[in-house]
Amino acid sequence: MKFAVALLFVAGAYGCGIPTFPPLLSRVVGGEDVKPHSWPWQISLQYNKEGEWRHTCGGTLISDQWVLTAAHCISKGRQYRVAMGKHNLPLTEEGVVFLSPASIIVHEKWNPLFIRNDIALIKLESPVTLADTIMAACLPAAGVILPHDEPCYVTGWGRTYTGGPIADILQQALLPVVDHATCSKPDWWGYQVKETMVCAGGDGVVSGCNGDSGGPLNCQNSAGVWEVHGIVSFGSGLSCNFPKKPTVFTRVSSYIDWIDSKMVAY
Repeated sequence: MKFAVALLFVAGAYGCGIPTFPPLLSRVVGGEDVKPHSWPWQISLQYNKEGEWRHTCGGTLISDQWVLTAAHCISKGRQYRVAMGKHNLPLTEEGVVFLSPASIIVHEKWNPLFIRNDIALIKLESPVTLADTIMAACLPAAGVILPHDEPCYVTGWGRTYTGGPIADILQQALLPVVDHATCSKPDWWGYQVKETMVCAGGDGVVSGCNGDSGGPLNCQNSAGVWEVHGIVSFGSGLSCNFPKKPTVFTRVSSYIDWIDSKMVAY
């Protein structure tokens, strides 16, 4: 009941997954600068290093007080903050909100050795006021599996080329979904990919190097609403256009019950 009430609150003024400024969707090979605030649920997870805040991972705002990211983005002992409404990381921009975490919940069965259950939730210290530039993404229904070649978009401030610096401006890249049967072939990711993951890209044409760890795989449903189906987990550090090595995401639809339970408990 608490979770249902939370969802109703988020849906009140702005709803979820329908940006005020719709993204410009193209089939450009590799990443491209996004239309400002067209992915208003994209957050920058930042940590404090000697008094300077540094971007470390992406994430997704899924309600007015909760952020979804990857477990591997969280390190003990670090001080974090969440930046919402950002477009150009180095610039001071109007409407940007910075909030500290009240709680960080890493999946109890997170296994960094085998990269299993790579998911975490951040409860913000207070609800953020939703606006045209700060909105929540929708979650998919539990158990939903995207079809092969479904067009989805990864977003983040990831490196624009292998070994290069992170991007200043938020990037987007088209990454078609690769079904599990293909992605788990021996010459693809093999046994490393489990059914709780979703692969996208890796055909040697579409780049997967622009997605930032912890950031979303954005997929539009039949009603035109954007849902976050994946959390960037591994594979995006390979060189761009690397054949048969798509970016691997934590499949959000496998963890809906876990997300619901934590949002109620905390």
